[in-house]
Amino acid sequence: MGKWVFLRGLMREKRHWGQFPDLFGATVPEAEIVLLDLPGNGRLHMERSPARVEEMTDYCRRQLLSQDFLPPYNLFALSLGAMVAIDWATRYPEDVAGCVLLNTSLRPVSPFYHRLRPRNYPALLAVGLLGMVSRNTGRQERLLLRLTSSQGTGQSAVLEQWIGYQRDQPVTLGNALRQLCAAARYSAPRHAPSMPLLLLSGGSDQLIDPRCSQELARQWQAPLATQAAAGHDLTLDAGRWVAEQVRDWLAKLHSMA
Repeated sequence: MGKWVFLRGLMREKRHWGQFPDLFGATVPEAEIVLLDLPGNGRLHMERSPARVEEMTDYCRRQLLSQDFLPPYNLFALSLGAMVAIDWATRYPEDVAGCVLLNTSLRPVSPFYHRLRPRNYPALLAVGLLGMVSRNTGRQERLLLRLTSSQGTGQSAVLEQWIGYQRDQPVTLGNALRQLCAAARYSAPRHAPSMPLLLLSGGSDQLIDPRCSQELARQWQAPLATQAAAGHDLTLDAGRWVAEQVRDWLAKLHSMA
């Protein structure tokens, strides 16, 4: 099934995938998976986050080449990571065999009030998310879990893990703002990348409007599957469903080859 590169979203790192990579590997046999951190997150938290998606893409490409992990790749990407995947597939199509894009939102495909639901603005500002006040790590991660998972903060084990990740490898204020800037300024290409695409969406996404994925699928004539009960962190809320969607998509591509 080839090489797979997993890319997370805004202020998240590869540990936030949780158990999903193991589930994916069991569902998509022979997948060779590499988990990447975007600069400024995870083990790269001391690096300066670029303020442009294109620079994130180039950084990721260099990471893989330095590890002798050579293309072509299948890109599996969530949110901001999906913007990186789209840019990668657009500017370096020879690198990319296919893309699975989860809960992404793009300018000018969707208006700003769909890309980040306005009802979340007060909560995000109140908790100091944009300020990344380190002493409020617990409150910050509790809010993020509530916004990104339809299962809410009842997942105490997940919440404790997320708090630990932020305390261990904190995302700085500057890096958080640069990542937000990169996501806000990135524009989708007019035409879809040339390789096979699959869009996956959470119908109960509280962070961005699911219509963002619907409109992108319509404009690009790309297949879209929606899990009605899942939130923004689709692999957390519906990991088995996600893996099965990818497995079935790959089988369909194989049958058409």
